[in-house]
Amino acid sequence: MGIVAGLDSSPDFTRIVVCDTDTGAVLRQGYAPHPVETEGGGRPSDVDPQAWLLSLGEAASGGLLEGVQAIGVSAQQNALIPLDTQGNTVRPAIVGGDRRAQVAAADLIDTLGGRQTWAEAVGSVPQAAQPVTKLRWLAKSEPDAALRTAGLLQAHDWLVWQLLGRPARRTTDRGGASGTGYWSAATGAYRPDLVELALGHQALLPDVLGPSEAAGTTPEGLLISAGTGETMAAAFGLGIGLGDAVVSLGASGSVMAVHPEALVDSAGMITSLADATGMHLPVVTTLNAVRTLRGAAELLGLSDLESLSDLAMKSTPGSHGLVMLPYLEGERTPNLPHTAGTLAGLRRESMRPEHLARAAFEGMLCGLADALDVLRGRGVDVRRIFLLGAAAELAAVQAAAPALFGVQVVVPQPADYAAIGAARQAAWALGVSQGTLAPQAPPVWQGAAAQVLDPGEELAVGQAVRQQYVSVREQTHPGAFRA
Repeated sequence: MGIVAGLDSSPDFTRIVVCDTDTGAVLRQGYAPHPVETEGGGRPSDVDPQAWLLSLGEAASGGLLEGVQAIGVSAQQNALIPLDTQGNTVRPAIVGGDRRAQVAAADLIDTLGGRQTWAEAVGSVPQAAQPVTKLRWLAKSEPDAALRTAGLLQAHDWLVWQLLGRPARRTTDRGGASGTGYWSAATGAYRPDLVELALGHQALLPDVLGPSEAAGTTPEGLLISAGTGETMAAAFGLGIGLGDAVVSLGASGSVMAVHPEALVDSAGMITSLADATGMHLPVVTTLNAVRTLRGAAELLGLSDLESLSDLAMKSTPGSHGLVMLPYLEGERTPNLPHTAGTLAGLRRESMRPEHLARAAFEGMLCGLADALDVLRGRGVDVRRIFLLGAAAELAAVQAAAPALFGVQVVVPQPADYAAIGAARQAAWALGVSQGTLAPQAPPVWQGAAAQVLDPGEELAVGQAVRQQYVSVREQTHPGAFRA
């Protein structure tokens, strides 16, 4: 019996949950936004990490952590903190998917020998957001800062290190390391040569801890677990396992699933991440998800997505033959970066607002089903899908998703799943340290409260709609999915 805490330091705020170690029940919560820079001149992708500590302190005020025995840390992924030989920041942290690094990403891909070479080396192809790409940008754009860079940390690594009082040993976890572009989930090892390729010289990298290992103990006796990235923490907080996939509906979309081994994808469509339990999280992303819905709403003169959903529900599955390929920003899955969207099947009877609204929902979901099929094609077992994001609550999404995906769809109630996952990791490390839990078996916590949707009798109709979409895609972009 006891209590543990999990904190999630997102790009904009810190959330803290205090949970019962046995059940995972949330007992207390704290929240604070990150301080906003008031002085001009700073780039939005440059952030002083001290802001994360200030936010953390405010979120934990009022005795929130009283009685807590262990803390887990989840934080935004891809934030790069370059440190000098004394452990001080060389420059502000570089966060997010900074467009400044897009040229650097292309440069790295070419320098090493192409997308396939990168995929085989570390399980992913460099993208603008990844730390390895930001290192290349730093070397090219700020060579003095690059020369002074002696060590590298990500956001959750840095926060754990600060909580422990900046010890000599710096640590990370498999999940965080797997997103850097210089650690391979397949081999479980760093590729220091890729750090040197990007930065121009070697740098000290944090030790990679196992899922249930502790990073250390504070002078006050508080156990700090390994920590992990937000994606891995949210998956752990949701309690997903083998046979489960998570479809996230943001402006862009992503599909990730739990798999027992790392996947190497020569086409670069799969990013091979590690999870917070010792398993793997292959991820496939699409550039177009909710932005497809917002575009359709604007076109139809609707003020919000709820109105678009209500309109779409007046149509029927298949949208009277109207098919939308939602490649509004180009697309990554399939790899069509310079293409545009397509609206096919226009007939007099299909030219109605409700059919266009329905086609937008079906197009978005079919695009994500394509991403899901990339994983299924590599042997990933998917029997249940967790649907995340505000758009998951829309009636039109819930009506179409189970039949289009072909499996049971679970829509969890909104909660701080990344913070809960961090707390669950803390409970695991605490249990292992006390001898009450095995290093291979995380604590079993109550599952997320959720709405469960089954395809039922709509499955055949949904698969027909899906085939209609695939036919248009193949006619418009033949062979797009053949590497």
